[in-house]
Amino acid sequence: MKIKIIVAAISLSLAACVVTESGEQTPESVLNNSSSSSIVSEPTPIRSKEIATVEVSKEITPVSATHLSDIKITLEQIMSDPDWMGRSPERWYWGDDSQSIYYSQKQKGTPLRELYHQSISAKSSDKVALDKLHQASDRNAVKNDTGTQEVYTYQGNVFLKHLVTGVVTQLTHTTAYESSVMFLANGNVAYRVKDKFFEHDLTNNRIVELASLLTANDPKNADNKVSYLAGEQTKLIGYIALQQKNEALKTQQSDRLKAQNNSITQTEFYFGKGKRITHASLSPHADKMIVSIADQKSSRDDSDIMPNYVTDNGKVDAEKVRARVANNTQYKEQLYLLDLTSGQKFELAFDTLPGFDQDVLASVRKENFQREGKTYQSKKSPRNIHVMRANSPIKWHKSGKQVALLLEAWDNKDRWLTSVNLLNNTLENQHRLHDNAWINWSFNEFGWIEDKLYYLSEETGYSHLYTKSLKGKAKQLTSGKFEVNNVTLTNNKDRFIFRANKSHPGIYDIYQVNADGSNFTALTALGGNNDYALSPDESKLLIEHSTVTMPPELYVKDLTNDSPAKRITHTVSEQFLAMPWASPSVIAIPSTNQKEPIYSRVYLPKNYDQTSSKNKAVMFTHGAGYLQNAHLGWSGYFREFMFHSMLVQQGYVVIDMDYRASAGYGRDWRTAIYRHMGKPEVEDMRDGVNWLVENANVDRNRIGTYGGSYGGFLTLMSMFTAPDLFQSGSALRLVSDWAYYNHGYTSNILNTPEDDAIAYERSSPIYFAEGLEKPLLINAPMVDDNVFFQDTVRLVQRLIELEKQDFETAIYPVEPHGFVQPSSWLNEYRRIYKLFESTL
Repeated sequence: MKIKIIVAAISLSLAACVVTESGEQTPESVLNNSSSSSIVSEPTPIRSKEIATVEVSKEITPVSATHLSDIKITLEQIMSDPDWMGRSPERWYWGDDSQSIYYSQKQKGTPLRELYHQSISAKSSDKVALDKLHQASDRNAVKNDTGTQEVYTYQGNVFLKHLVTGVVTQLTHTTAYESSVMFLANGNVAYRVKDKFFEHDLTNNRIVELASLLTANDPKNADNKVSYLAGEQTKLIGYIALQQKNEALKTQQSDRLKAQNNSITQTEFYFGKGKRITHASLSPHADKMIVSIADQKSSRDDSDIMPNYVTDNGKVDAEKVRARVANNTQYKEQLYLLDLTSGQKFELAFDTLPGFDQDVLASVRKENFQREGKTYQSKKSPRNIHVMRANSPIKWHKSGKQVALLLEAWDNKDRWLTSVNLLNNTLENQHRLHDNAWINWSFNEFGWIEDKLYYLSEETGYSHLYTKSLKGKAKQLTSGKFEVNNVTLTNNKDRFIFRANKSHPGIYDIYQVNADGSNFTALTALGGNNDYALSPDESKLLIEHSTVTMPPELYVKDLTNDSPAKRITHTVSEQFLAMPWASPSVIAIPSTNQKEPIYSRVYLPKNYDQTSSKNKAVMFTHGAGYLQNAHLGWSGYFREFMFHSMLVQQGYVVIDMDYRASAGYGRDWRTAIYRHMGKPEVEDMRDGVNWLVENANVDRNRIGTYGGSYGGFLTLMSMFTAPDLFQSGSALRLVSDWAYYNHGYTSNILNTPEDDAIAYERSSPIYFAEGLEKPLLINAPMVDDNVFFQDTVRLVQRLIELEKQDFETAIYPVEPHGFVQPSSWLNEYRRIYKLFESTL
């Protein structure tokens, strides 16, 4: 039997190659530029057992002896320190000359990183000396308007680089930590030290304090009400009256001095005791500032602790890490516009935002009230709103006369892109993105293009790029069933460059579109997974490229001609390249619950369709929920990839599904789990099992499953609510009760337990533990500040009380959520492998 599937990577050797649109294998040097229509070719509609394909249909021959060496893949090797595989470039960026690059690389045998410099024409790189790091560490530098200078921070100090000469000047040399460095419109440099802002005059090195933000009560606005006893003291005791008079005279003299002598700093702004500064953004002219304030009190309850049992002093450390969503208090901020010239402070009220007082949870609350036999009366009330937790959520126009902000509601249902009317000190809504489920934490990029705003929005169901004038309508620049992110606006403001999965949900290439929406063009056609950085002179792309069997390496693509992308780093080890890794194929598996297919990585062993007895199989379930793993690039689950190759070598079929809730497939796929986590995903897992049985000669009674974090949660939900699906399963660092997880993630999907107890109860495995019928292995790290060990403890007690027998628990006393020690990885996967060998 041969099946039609989407091509992922045909060659099983690791000599770098790609598959072109014609299906031909070509050397890496043929990775070239190609244009692309703005019209997306959609997957073929699925009919019965036919497999949907995108662009290329190939009959793929499964792994055979002719493709594999005689090397045996072992757990001891693949779970050892991953340094043996090579150490891929990290935190890469361009040099100032657009002819060289920098990247960090892990030291072999230690967790330390070192910085390397490499010319794009050279075959090797040089380590940057420690005494030169301050000159080279300008990855996040900010340029002045003329592009002749840049300013950046290194180790908490401010540095100025003259880009023509390359000369670096250290502007600060303090133990204080300077941040938020920027150029002002007058050419000077501004920076922040805690909650104080300074201007550094580059002509005379004078430093001026621009603003001091104080979380204390303003002494001028102190409560002047005098108690009876204090009043009597003033009347009866002359000494007290004299002291008060003298203090008043000193205050008056100080006020007169500040008013008449401009050498006196007057930059203090008081926001009240018990408050904290959450955001502060200085205008380019240093005359205004946007500040947001929140209560100082933490939402974490004293019981929210993570015990650490293995410590250097032999004692148990009860570490306070995060709040549970069930304990979290509602969060809001107050927004202010500060006039640094006059010293005035103006509150920016949220009541100008559409829907600011809407009861967006009315239907949810009504359902939960009804279950309790109560009636819910919906009413309008101001919602808790705050500056969005995104990268640079406050952005000033370079003129300093306009500023834009991203705001979001605490209930996760609204995002507002707003501007500030600086004449009447009010917020003006520019775009409201409402989602009945939740606003995505991703796709929140925005900025200024001349006097317009550009931004990303999921309003059509996919993240796309828009522009909008402050008084006009929005214009959509990209469209289709693909997602746009990592947007770069060119210096002359005429086009945008971005990353998108336009040609296939699992292929991310680099594209450009003109600022008016014309000339949508592909800049790369590398396949696999790619990210990029535009060179300072905008003539080249630095690209991080990977495939399903090749970890990330760096390439350079010249945008001035049609020459192929050139690989410039070679960090993968020869030992890794020599291993017989199995290359999974990405298959669009038909769904019985929605029209869109479920993209999945499938690993097929030798003679999978010719065995006399049916095959055994393992389903791996990725973590995070909102994560994509069935793409055509290198997976963050590299140990699991190697483990799957080992299983394939031993005759297993392996499937790895991007179930509903996964990233990369648009808003509807992401929010399909709203208020009922675990149900849509298990339905998709069933479709995967059925596909294996019908297409890969798998015995339905010889399938196991495993996964960590969200994957551990889904292992539990599948085994508890669909006990016929798998013969065994292993849940790693599992979530058993969503009320115990954090607020930021969980409240998006399930609201809060206070509002929506129904959603939590039908989404938490602990409520369905009685459904366990097959062998279950629980692997739990104990110093996990992400998913508390308590999730495992409570579930185990529940299973004990239900008198369940066929489960085991392995604990890892020194491991966090993501294991670190090779011995722990090895122990964990030996147990998982033993489970499958003994049950399948």
